[in-house]
Amino acid sequence: MRIAVSSDSTDGVAPELVAALRERGHDVVAFGALADGDRPDWAWASAAAARAVVDGDADQAVVACWTGTGASIAANKVPGIRAALCVDGPTADGARRWNDANVLALGLRLLSRPVLDEILDAWFAAAPSDDADDRANVAHLATLEADAR
Repeated sequence: MRIAVSSDSTDGVAPELVAALRERGHDVVAFGALADGDRPDWAWASAAAARAVVDGDADQAVVACWTGTGASIAANKVPGIRAALCVDGPTADGARRWNDANVLALGLRLLSRPVLDEILDAWFAAAPSDDADDRANVAHLATLEADAR
């Protein structure tokens, strides 16, 4: 899978994030502080990674900043993105399963490599739900986006 990944700094597990994705066999496209010459600010880096998903240049994205909040907000401003800030494996599983999230947001402040691995394993193992109610909720998000325009 081709994964766009961004961070606004190289603090915490940010350097390990790219390695962890590659260890799982993913092709990584880096943005922000993880890419030479890119603007590292969270709003720009996260939006660029999210746009890569919408434009079809990446299958999914992982965006990170100190708390993960700014990265998730910026990614969610890109139409078609469903970014979820996940702090553990069960949250990542639920985000993929019930919300069909296509962008994983991470906070660098408290994340350790073992927890990062737990989150990534759960995220990539989960698939979007086929349940009619779950699909209706995800479809409604597109309606909300259209209404906001």
